[in-house]
Amino acid sequence: MTGIDEAKQAIRERVWARLEAAGVVEPGVTGYIPAFDGADHAAARLAALPIWSSAQVIKAVPDQAQQPVRKRALEDGKLVYMAASRLATDKPFYLLDPHALPVPAAEAAEHRVAARIAPAIDLSEMQPIDLVVVGSVAVNDRGARLGKGAGYADLEVGLLAEAGLLSERTVIATTVHELQVLEDDLPERAHDFRVDVIVTPQRVIWCGSPKRPAGLDWSILRPEQIAAIPVLAQRART
Repeated sequence: MTGIDEAKQAIRERVWARLEAAGVVEPGVTGYIPAFDGADHAAARLAALPIWSSAQVIKAVPDQAQQPVRKRALEDGKLVYMAASRLATDKPFYLLDPHALPVPAAEAAEHRVAARIAPAIDLSEMQPIDLVVVGSVAVNDRGARLGKGAGYADLEVGLLAEAGLLSERTVIATTVHELQVLEDDLPERAHDFRVDVIVTPQRVIWCGSPKRPAGLDWSILRPEQIAAIPVLAQRART
């Protein structure tokens, strides 16, 4: 690990320990995007914003913390793209069409169910994204965030940007527990994106100027990482 990687991991460890000590997550959250108490309230607060009302197409992560967001989106009739776990499928996203669900929205929003019932699609089959919802371990009010350290959220945003599916109107949001919002200057790499808005069960925090990649940063991708993610392996061959 480099110095910046070590700094990021130290912050993650601190937040995971803080959440467990407060009893707002299940034990054993270390290494994961934490599914926190009040995630449904954060989802409701996000759904009360004008950006939600105007969004017709939402891209969401498969983390359990964002299950209430996926559920609310489907109940509100929005098209939801959910990333495949670890981007490990040939087609890296699932299409959840609220008008064609074979099960209730609450069930379809569970990531394992979605992976079973929803068609897998490629980037070329996707519509432009209005709202991206990501999970986080830690964030600050400038929009800097830390995920669990695997880098999948950065890859997903990079892929969407490279495919022309993000625009200046696309909003990137994260739902987190209040204890995950830090005052620290979080360490960042050049390819790290920032969120535009943070939503907790208690409040909405609008961040500073948007920061997002123009596409994938191939210089930071390891050969074994490319080989393990079909969409990257395919692009590497072309």
